[in-house]
Amino acid sequence: MSTLDPVRFLAKNMRVDLALIAGMIAPGTRVLDIGCGDGTLIDHLFKTKNCDARGIEIDMGEVTHAVAYGLPVMHGDADTDLAYYPDNAFDYVVLSRALQAVERPREVLQQMLRIGTRAVVSFPNFGHWLVRWQLLSTGRMPVNATWDRPWHETPNIHPCTIRDFFVLCEEEGYVVERWLAADDAGRRGPWRRFLRLANLFGEQGVFLLRRR
Repeated sequence: MSTLDPVRFLAKNMRVDLALIAGMIAPGTRVLDIGCGDGTLIDHLFKTKNCDARGIEIDMGEVTHAVAYGLPVMHGDADTDLAYYPDNAFDYVVLSRALQAVERPREVLQQMLRIGTRAVVSFPNFGHWLVRWQLLSTGRMPVNATWDRPWHETPNIHPCTIRDFFVLCEEEGYVVERWLAADDAGRRGPWRRFLRLANLFGEQGVFLLRRR
């Protein structure tokens, strides 16, 4: 009978974008996870990469859950609380599937790359072909596994596409060190060098950024 490797099991059962983000973070580094939820990524980075990882989360229920598990998570809001962190306090600052939900995404990215050497960002791609098809065929905002609430209930106030994010990085002068498109089942898209195809078929984008 084979023995289960807990590290591989954890990575396999993490949310897809979190597993991809973890693969972009070097061992032994300082990490701040913004919107960290229950602290899954923090726990994974600590156990598998010996990172000094901590997080902030706006949902007090998630904070309580993470703290009860022994994780260094505090209550905080990405739109207002990043300003209190000193410059270059972290090697990586992570924002996973929350860029579309913050009030000022441009300012949040600026703060991330002020307090961190690198930023890792994941977001659902509003340019995916199923989203486009639903808009075209029904004339209504899409509702699917990724965009799973009606427009009047969704926390997603700034949906963007992979192409949109590249344009923002260019306007802000950020260097995209790595990026990839993936579907929600974990398959990486074979469109790495073809932005138009990635923007059409990638359900989510994951980016590693730094300042120039």
